[in-house]
Amino acid sequence: APSIRLSPAARSLFDEPLAIAVQGLGPLQPVTLRASLRDETGELFQACARYQAGHDGELDLARYPALPGGSFCGLEPMGLLWALQPQKPFWWLVKRDVQTPFILELEVFDGHGDTPRQLLAQAQHKRAFLWDGVRRVPVRDKRIRVTLFLPPEEPFPGIIDIHGYTGGGLFEHSASLLANHGFATLALAYYRYEDLPQEPTEIHLEYFEEALNYMLHHPQVKGPGVGLLGYTKGADLCLAMAAFLKNITAVVSLNGSMAITIVPLCHKDKTIPVLAINEQRVKVIDSNILDLSDIFMSPFQAPGNQSLIALEKAEAQLLFIVGQDVHFFKSDYYATEVCKLLQAQGKENFKILSYPGTGHCIDPPFFPLYPTGNHPILHKWAVMGGEPGAHSKAQLHAWPQILAFFHKYL
Repeated sequence: APSIRLSPAARSLFDEPLAIAVQGLGPLQPVTLRASLRDETGELFQACARYQAGHDGELDLARYPALPGGSFCGLEPMGLLWALQPQKPFWWLVKRDVQTPFILELEVFDGHGDTPRQLLAQAQHKRAFLWDGVRRVPVRDKRIRVTLFLPPEEPFPGIIDIHGYTGGGLFEHSASLLANHGFATLALAYYRYEDLPQEPTEIHLEYFEEALNYMLHHPQVKGPGVGLLGYTKGADLCLAMAAFLKNITAVVSLNGSMAITIVPLCHKDKTIPVLAINEQRVKVIDSNILDLSDIFMSPFQAPGNQSLIALEKAEAQLLFIVGQDVHFFKSDYYATEVCKLLQAQGKENFKILSYPGTGHCIDPPFFPLYPTGNHPILHKWAVMGGEPGAHSKAQLHAWPQILAFFHKYL
């Protein structure tokens, strides 16, 4: 009888590859593979692909390309994961409780076609976010609301992970996965979480300085400096921390704008205004979805330059990771321009990784593309950009670059 062979067999980390093969098929037998996964709200994500077994009845997804007609085609060993799409429109795959794994269901059906035929084989696999020995420690220290992840050996290089302005709360998926690679990581909430402001009219850098000092003084965090990982608005905050605060050694900016956006940033007696927008530049894709890629004024031209973060003051190493198909703002343009400014001042502490076909939401490997999101300023559905295959390849390439960057400088 046909059976599905997985490696690792029962459980793997979400950011590691999963080898998928089917054995016991007939020679050159056409089959359809389907992957299913439910998030913590019960929403279903699915992907399917059409294949033809080899002459020996074996089907190894690392050696056999998917045929046209499914969620993807070509040689894509992890396509059944990165191509997962929600059955509910505009839904986003988020892991809220990293202490439990996602359960991946795999099924093999006979033949090709839109309607599945006879079920030939099925298997279940756990995609985990915390490996054995990694501790998750909720922290409520003074004002900060964070979760600390500690690997089983000590001391560890420290990283603070700050997410974007996407509904608020505490996002732990990236921080937990980083901890599996030998980092003490702090997932930081900064609005709409417990007693933090629900709709902040300004953000105070002193709050993030408290989190930095917590890490610097933690006995299990190896100094002398700390790393920062920021996504979009979180990247702006990380870059501002590097510009104004000490003891920050390395910063990774994922599609950051290099300027303060959405909410003004206050530090001591100074307030940095938000980057101005021009709503006349809004493009309507259809009645429900907008393209807002051109609404921000350039931070490199007056009057927008008041919002530009003074990165020439940063002593940290800077890694800018940007997508070339971002539709919330032109992060590849911003990164290129800010590096020109740094280079003109004799700085060499920066590097850009720019990826074609890559959208706004750059996650760890194998998270599916999130192409449409609710814009945090205009509060309307907007294109976030990205082409699924290219976006997946970018995430797969960027993640080890991030790990190597932090290992080198921390």
